[in-house]
Amino acid sequence: MITVFDVANYILQKLGKCTPMKLQKLTYYSQAWALAWDDEPLFDEDFQAWANGPVCAELFREHEGHFRLPSGFFDSKAKESLSNEQIETIDIVLKDYSPMRPHELSDLSHREYPWQQARRNIPAGMPCDNIIEKEIIRDYYAGVMPD
Repeated sequence: MITVFDVANYILQKLGKCTPMKLQKLTYYSQAWALAWDDEPLFDEDFQAWANGPVCAELFREHEGHFRLPSGFFDSKAKESLSNEQIETIDIVLKDYSPMRPHELSDLSHREYPWQQARRNIPAGMPCDNIIEKEIIRDYYAGVMPD
């Protein structure tokens, strides 16, 4: 199975460069829509309900302290090739979400149930490492798919 680094690496190849926040949200939405459309995750790593939206801790540890991530940033961590179906999913996500600015993606995730559910009873702006469950992500995005 591919990892979050394989997806992040592909996204950076497509965009050329990206802020860490935007990359986090684009990997999250790639995972979310793969779960909704294919009923299976792109990768095993989880997202946590951080104050600024969904964050994959493993990905964060690799880019922590960087303001911009260039293409190739995760070359040493990306090991697997993406399938045509995985590329198609990520490309659709990039087409729909990459024009948005990082804070817009963060705001969008804050309005959606999976992040809200994982942060239940956590005050706004406070740290949180609660996992956003894949089943909740799948069910939510499958429920908002256009007919």
